[in-house]
Amino acid sequence: MSHPNHEDSDNFIRVAGGAEFANLKRSFRRFVFPMTLVFLGWYLLYVIASGWARDFMGHKLLGNINVAYVFGLLQFLSTFLIAWLYERYMVKNVDPLARQLRSDIEQRVTR
Repeated sequence: MSHPNHEDSDNFIRVAGGAEFANLKRSFRRFVFPMTLVFLGWYLLYVIASGWARDFMGHKLLGNINVAYVFGLLQFLSTFLIAWLYERYMVKNVDPLARQLRSDIEQRVTR
């Protein structure tokens, strides 16, 4: 394993302080932060409702299937939905920026 040299550190600092890298981070955060808040809010609703709205959560919908059971299954569904949306967003919005930034860095380093 090679250790970074002073030139690598300078390149890293230059890239990390650049507008392209800031744009890449902003694009990533534009999806991740709101989606994390949505998911955590949805999960906390489930937990809080399970603890304090027992009558509502225990309401039978079909046979022995109650609201709590459906909410629990929807937690799994929402997790997979968010993962799918994340993948689509990254491929469309973040990956192209990362590829361009990498290309720019490689061109600067090889000069």
